[in-house]
Amino acid sequence: QVQLVESGGGLVQPGGSLKLSCAASGFIFSNFNMRWYRQTPGAERELVATIDTTGRRADYLDSAKGRFTISRDNAKKTVYLQMNSLRPEDTAVYYCNARYPGSTKGHWGQGSQVTVSA
Repeated sequence: QVQLVESGGGLVQPGGSLKLSCAASGFIFSNFNMRWYRQTPGAERELVATIDTTGRRADYLDSAKGRFTISRDNAKKTVYLQMNSLRPEDTAVYYCNARYPGSTKGHWGQGSQVTVSA
């Protein structure tokens, strides 16, 4: 079975930090680009960060750049999202996604809630 399991979400004050983890199983993790998305009620799912198969290239949503860092450990089959200087507008369910290069389809996790509030 293909599985992506997110963890690390929770409640944090504005300006605080959280680190999300996504543990993968059931597929060849090192062959897939990894992404983090987020979604709030009534909004479209938004791409937050992308990392290539090797972990050497990463791209970010403009509002996340300089605050968020995506990384991966292929030996542990895990992708991470370090989030610093969090803002209330970062509040969302964060989803891990695995995408095979050249494919429009991928695998999704169940999501992890991040709430930024005083």
